This record gives sequence, structure tokens and C-alpha cells, in this order.
Amino acid sequence: MSGLEAFRGPEYQRLFAAVRRSLERTGSDLTGQVSVGSLDEAERKALIGLTGQYRPAGVARITVSLSRLDEVVHAATGLPLPEAVAAIVGKPLRHKPDERARDETARAAARSLAEASPLYPACSWFQQWLDALAPAITKMVNQGTTARLAAAVRVLEAIEQRPEQNLPLLLPALAEQATGDTKALGRGKPTATLVLRALALRTGTPMPTRAEGTRELWDRCGVVVDDLASRVLVLNLPATGDGLGEWLSGAARYGTPFQITLHQLTVHPMRVAGADVFVCENPAVLRQAAAELGPDAPPMLCTEGRPSAAFHRMAHQLTDAGARLRYHGDYDWDGIDIANQIITRHHAEPWHMTEDQYRKHADVTDDAIRLRGNPKRTPWAPGLADAMAELGVAVYEEAVAARLIEALRRADRK
Repeated sequence: MSGLEAFRGPEYQRLFAAVRRSLERTGSDLTGQVSVGSLDEAERKALIGLTGQYRPAGVARITVSLSRLDEVVHAATGLPLPEAVAAIVGKPLRHKPDERARDETARAAARSLAEASPLYPACSWFQQWLDALAPAITKMVNQGTTARLAAAVRVLEAIEQRPEQNLPLLLPALAEQATGDTKALGRGKPTATLVLRALALRTGTPMPTRAEGTRELWDRCGVVVDDLASRVLVLNLPATGDGLGEWLSGAARYGTPFQITLHQLTVHPMRVAGADVFVCENPAVLRQAAAELGPDAPPMLCTEGRPSAAFHRMAHQLTDAGARLRYHGDYDWDGIDIANQIITRHHAEPWHMTEDQYRKHADVTDDAIRLRGNPKRTPWAPGLADAMAELGVAVYEEAVAARLIEALRRADRK
């Protein structure tokens, strides 16, 4: 050990730090070189002593061959350079090539586990999610937390493959089912973040940054964060049954709008009558119908923006009972997206959503509200999407509320 002590002085500290980095990076390969720059006088003399080559004072950098340094250190300590450096620095050297190989094997194993899911390659969003997760998978491998990826995959499978899309799936129940931990999908939890990244790709929406956006994203995928917060606004909805049925009947007698929670829909079974039910996007339209028509207003539902799980549950009950949903929403790209969703999922009929109606109310002045987002198709009226793309302005539902109320007032309501 006396030979090692000679190399523990401060004049050798930077040299052996550089040697350690090189040996760890290359797996103790001795064919390279290391160099030390901006040397002080003690370091210059120490390196001259090791190499046997004179360097004048003020030299900017001295380069040392590792093979030559191995010979010198071995002669002085009886140890090969890698063992001597480990003893000098006081800890074993890492073998980074082996570590990289192990990490790559672990990353490949984690990805292979995900690729074994029936979602791959059936769902393009799932593959996009995996591709984008490469840095996160590396981090999970380094932290030993790749089980989170497996849990996230199970959550996504449960969402995608559940047999009854119209029944609510409560977030804690989903977490328990897929991970064994009811809190694993709480906001800010690592597994929840992984899942939400995938769901954002699945729905073509940005990754949410606020609690409201997170709830909406879960809701769009049929998962309810809070069944008391998931609501649908109704007016004059005919219903029978204890509890909720009674409340709706009472509200309809007075023409009073009524908020139904998903919790109420779940715990208070009711029966609804098959009839035309008019669906709007903005609560201002339903409010105006209540104010002007009262109990004489036809049955109405309001999505209040993106339809909630409660809305879908209510709409499903209505269509099962033979009701026909007739939908009107905003003339903007989000509104068209909502319309397509409701028309496709609940076989709703577009109501007063035509190219002529749009052109009639579109404001093409400089004060007009410009359309934002990606254009959407309008299969029920192809010319509508074309007209919206042409004029580039939005027409919000409250701006045409008077026309809608008049249509509701007419006996034929065509």
C-alpha cells in the first residue's frame, strides 16, 4: 500500500480522476490517452515524474498514455492500473459498457412487455405512446420502476377493452382493477401520468396541465374521477321511478332546469319515455328555453361543453327507451367534434346545423371570432365543413339561441 500512498497526493488528484473516467467509459481499455490542462507547478512535476518526459513551466496541457501509466503504476504498486485507480479513489470502478448493455436489455424487455399487449399494434396511438416514452423508459430502468409501465398498459387495456362503454368506470375502481392500488391513478401519480400521456394521444388532445383538464380527459375515455362532479343538465325530461324520477317529474311541472349527477343516475334507477329530446351544447340555450317556454318546452339535454360520463349515461338510457336525440352545437371545430361524437355514439340527428344556417349567421367582419384548431368533417352536411373552412369564423350557439327557441316553440319543431 505504500506505493499507492505516493499517488494519493493532491498533485495526482486530477490525473487519476481523468484516468477513472476513461477506464469507466471504455471498460478499462488501456489503449487510449488522458490529458490534464491548466496545471499548477506541483502537477507538472508529478506528471514529468510519471512519464519521464520533461515539460517546460507554463505548458498548457500534458497528455499521458494509459498503457505507459499502467506500466509505471504496476511497477510502483504491484497492481494493474484499473485496480490501483479503484484503490486510490476508494471505490470500485464502474464498467459503463456492461451497464449500457444491461440497461439496453432492460429497456428492450420493458418495451417487449408493452408490445405484448393486444393494443399493439392494433391501436396506432398506443405505438406512438411507446415510441415517445423512450426517455421515460430509460429513467424507469435506472430507477428500477419499470413495473409502472406494466401497470399503465393494464390500465389502458381496461379502458380500451371494457365491454360496456356506456356504464361509468370510476377511477379508483379502475386503479384497483389494473394495479391493485385504488390511489395509483390519482393526480400527479407516476402511473397516472403515463396513462394520461397515452389517453391524450388516443383522443388527439394536448396533455392536460390542470385538474379540470385531467378530469375532462379521463371523462372523454369513459373514466369518472368523481361521480358527483360528472353531471348533465336537463329540462322537462319525462321520467318515472322513486328518487330521481320523482325529482325530474317535479322539475318538469315547473319548467325548471335540473342537474343530474352520475351518482344519482347510478343509485336511483328510473324509466324515461321515448320522445324527441333536443340536445344543445351551451347552457344559455337551455336556460333561455326554460325562461321563455317553461313547462311547454320540449325535453332537453345540455352537454355544457364536452359531454360528460353522466351525459352519455343519460343519452344511452333515452335511446334505449326509443327516444330520438336531435343535436345542435357551436359552429367551431371543437363544436363539430362534439357533434360528430354525439351523432356517432348515440345515433343523434343534427338539428339546425346546415351550411345555410351557418352562412346566415357567420360574421365576416374584422370583429369576427376566428376559427381555431384542426378542421373536422361534417358527414351529415359536407358543405358545412367546407363553408366553415372558407369563411374561417366561429358561430357560437348562444348567438343563434333566439332562432333555436323559436324552432322549439313551433309545433312541428322541424
